[in-house]
Amino acid sequence: MNIQVLRERYAQWPVEKIFVIIFLAGFILRVILPNLKLLHHDEAIHAWFSYELLTKGIYQYDPMYHGPLLYYLTAALFRLFGDSDLIVRLLPAMFGSAIILLIYGIYKTGWLSGNHAIWAGLFFAFSPDMVYFSRFLRHDIFQLFFTVLLLFAILAYIEFKNPGWALVAGSSAALGMCLKEDMPVAILVFVMFFIFLVYFHHITLPGTWKRDFAYAVLIAAGIGFILYSSLFHHPLMFFEAPFKAIEHWTSMHDQCRLCGPPYWYLLMFLLYEIPLLILAVIGAWQWGWKDKGFSHIRRQEPDSRDDGSIKRSLFMILLLAWTGSTMVFYGWVGEKVPWLLIHQLFPVILLASYKIEGRKVIAGAVAIIFLLVMVMHVCFTPADINEPIVQVQNSEDMREVMAIIDTGDKVAVASDSYWPLPWYYRGGGWDKILFYGKKVDPATWAGDEPDVIITHDIDSYQSLPGYEKREYHLSYWFSWYDNHERVLQWYLLRDGKMGTVNLDVFTKIRHL
Repeated sequence: MNIQVLRERYAQWPVEKIFVIIFLAGFILRVILPNLKLLHHDEAIHAWFSYELLTKGIYQYDPMYHGPLLYYLTAALFRLFGDSDLIVRLLPAMFGSAIILLIYGIYKTGWLSGNHAIWAGLFFAFSPDMVYFSRFLRHDIFQLFFTVLLLFAILAYIEFKNPGWALVAGSSAALGMCLKEDMPVAILVFVMFFIFLVYFHHITLPGTWKRDFAYAVLIAAGIGFILYSSLFHHPLMFFEAPFKAIEHWTSMHDQCRLCGPPYWYLLMFLLYEIPLLILAVIGAWQWGWKDKGFSHIRRQEPDSRDDGSIKRSLFMILLLAWTGSTMVFYGWVGEKVPWLLIHQLFPVILLASYKIEGRKVIAGAVAIIFLLVMVMHVCFTPADINEPIVQVQNSEDMREVMAIIDTGDKVAVASDSYWPLPWYYRGGGWDKILFYGKKVDPATWAGDEPDVIITHDIDSYQSLPGYEKREYHLSYWFSWYDNHERVLQWYLLRDGKMGTVNLDVFTKIRHL
């Protein structure tokens, strides 16, 4: 069977059938082998806070750890299915996979063509960053879900004039705001686009739009109050939270705690998503120059409707504005961390998916192969990997450390570097662990020596009588300073020296 026959056969498949296959493939990548790697440092903290919320009812908003929704969602799932690493990883996988369905929803509004939506679904399903952070308990994949849901709801309201979509939009905006403090960036982009459409008569609003908008604002305020007040336990926090967030993140920006140049995220694109970046540039050029997208919009008569091409051109303007604004904003913000890439990557994926047909199908297929290879590397390598995407990841060495802890009746942790131990020894498991927070005089436990003593290697004991000493990695990260003279070799082979935080583990010598 030749390529032309195959193309004609699959071109007859309904979009719905293709999206079912894409969704299943994306979902499998996100849920398979969820415990292959230990929880990241931040994941362990988020899981621990959720466990505390479940078991003690303790939660109060702290901008250092972002908004409340993640903790309530995770605690609810713990309540239903038990607290475990599996549940920790399942929740983001569900939300990350559901974004594929939202891309289909946008197609159903008519603002994306079937071809455009299918390729966007494929690229999203197989994007290394999207898969990696859909297997990762941080706020960002949840925030992206509500960002895309907000966009879908706005477009559905424009098309179908149903007040229910205004309520969905208000709820989505509120839930996104209850996740992370950068959600206003996406909201502002969408609001400006909506105003642009109205001002230039590209859309008409229903007669009930003022009422619908008021209800959307009310439901958003209600959701925000319930969650930021910790289910009414701290009602003033709803009013204090915006000022706390601004104060905290302004100070973090000034400190440049995790600093990087404005083009830092561009480098991340080149590391993991380079085919999508290239296709996005080609797509933007093809729409704006070859297809004369701007001219097409200017030729539209006010309030006129066509076969959908005007809407799709307007959507491309949104994607360009969305991509540009997020890249500028996150490039300016002092904190440079890999998970923030996904907010810039989503509109890039949609730009990259523009008119992949004819010879561009080969480029699209090659892009998917590249993306899948990178997914296999960053998500399914059962060892510590020398990649910036991990930021600071807990080392697989900690599995052996925890196995040693399990053999002892009493364990002393004489270091302030100890996560993810509180999560893995939550509940009664922490009872046998003596936590000192720093190196202490061995006389502290004289006569009742612990079976295991754990210290930071830079503030440790040269030796302890009766103990065997071994060093283990607690966490690791890609080190630019150790690899900057061999960048090309590292890029091609992904090897080299990693930065590490190390623990000294002293194990009591057993005499037969």
